[in-house]
Amino acid sequence: MIQAYFNIFAIFAMMFVGYFLSYKKWFDRHTADVFSKMVLGLALPFEMFITLTQKFSRGEFLNLFASIVVPVLSMVLSYWVSKGMATLLSVDKHLLGTFSTMFTCSNTIFIGLPINMAIFGSQAVPYVLIYYIANTTFFWTWGIYKISQDSQTFAHVAVAQSFSLIDGLKKLLNPAMLGFLVGIAWLLTGVKVPLALANFSTYIGNLTTPLSMFIIGITVYFLGIRTLKLNKAIVGVLLGRFIISPLLIILITRVIQLPDMMVKVFFIQSAMPIQNSVPILARLYHADVAFATSTLGYTVLSYLAVVPMLLAIMQLI
Repeated sequence: MIQAYFNIFAIFAMMFVGYFLSYKKWFDRHTADVFSKMVLGLALPFEMFITLTQKFSRGEFLNLFASIVVPVLSMVLSYWVSKGMATLLSVDKHLLGTFSTMFTCSNTIFIGLPINMAIFGSQAVPYVLIYYIANTTFFWTWGIYKISQDSQTFAHVAVAQSFSLIDGLKKLLNPAMLGFLVGIAWLLTGVKVPLALANFSTYIGNLTTPLSMFIIGITVYFLGIRTLKLNKAIVGVLLGRFIISPLLIILITRVIQLPDMMVKVFFIQSAMPIQNSVPILARLYHADVAFATSTLGYTVLSYLAVVPMLLAIMQLI
């Protein structure tokens, strides 16, 4: 476990490199956009493809995929808990959709994947992807719809109509997900991946972690730490992300038995900061951008303190 701490330190060191190089004007907001496109459109698809085809047999994967019920169930329960939490904290009505989405959905790729690989190694990637499928499906369908209902500019009906299910499905079927699906298809054929393609996929896939952490560092820098404002709604999201969501995973896996490593990966994945995309979507749908931006900043920065506690708890489950 000491090695896991050192690995996580290396991960966050890359984040601080991204932050420092933004301060030195090497990176700007456009750089984060380019890196995001490289991760989601290039590095991550190859990471998914090579991991699936190299780490699993057909039988192992089919058994693995049935476990998606656990993250799906945990997110459904987390969403309903968020409704109660919002009532308890008297969250403003124009924040409710964004609050519930941030409470429920994790940053499964830009932070989740590097952290899990630092703790468990590459064998954790397929389990990360199972959680990613459930999380991404929820976020780009129901989550984005709820964010759209927080509009402070237009009537709710008009904004709800502006949300297109087709657009949501296009986001869901992004290159990263397609890389996952191609990997599954190749795996099910039983054909061995040619060495040249395997090596190319490995090299490109290895870009995922450093670029992801640079993105987080750039994002934190341009958020402006001094401008972040803490309020009771943000505290509620922090409770949801770092306490309630992982607790739900523990409770569910006491009933639905899963392999030990899968439980631990799901536990870590459930306790991630919020999605990077939330402030962008809040701006797009005229929701509260300041709330979304401050929440992103607080969840990312507080995660530095949360990780050691998660690792300690993980040893007990």
